[in-house]
Amino acid sequence: VQLQASGGGLVQPGGSLRISCDASGFNLDDYAIAWFRRAPGQERVGLSCLTTRDGKTYNVDSVRGRFTISKENAEPTVHLQMNNLKYEDTAVYYCAARPFVGDSRPGVYDFWGQGTLVTVSS
Repeated sequence: VQLQASGGGLVQPGGSLRISCDASGFNLDDYAIAWFRRAPGQERVGLSCLTTRDGKTYNVDSVRGRFTISKENAEPTVHLQMNNLKYEDTAVYYCAARPFVGDSRPGVYDFWGQGTLVTVSS
């Protein structure tokens, strides 16, 4: 089982970035995928999750309306489209998977990607 996060980089405030999570070694249709982030000196926090079986998504208040989680059609890839990025969005972003239903708590996820760094700076 492997999750590979990619797409991080440097972006200016107000800009957009899409990061991706490629899954292998398991059937993504039976799992929920979530994105978390850890800012410098802070705890890892949940942002968005997607239950692939029914397509339901959830976003925390701090990113609702700016971030969108989605799954690539017919591909084991989940994206996080991030718009109107702010300085405080600077963090290492991780994707994670757990069976069936999404959850915002990092402790209930079984599999984790290695993280991709997003830096918002002018």
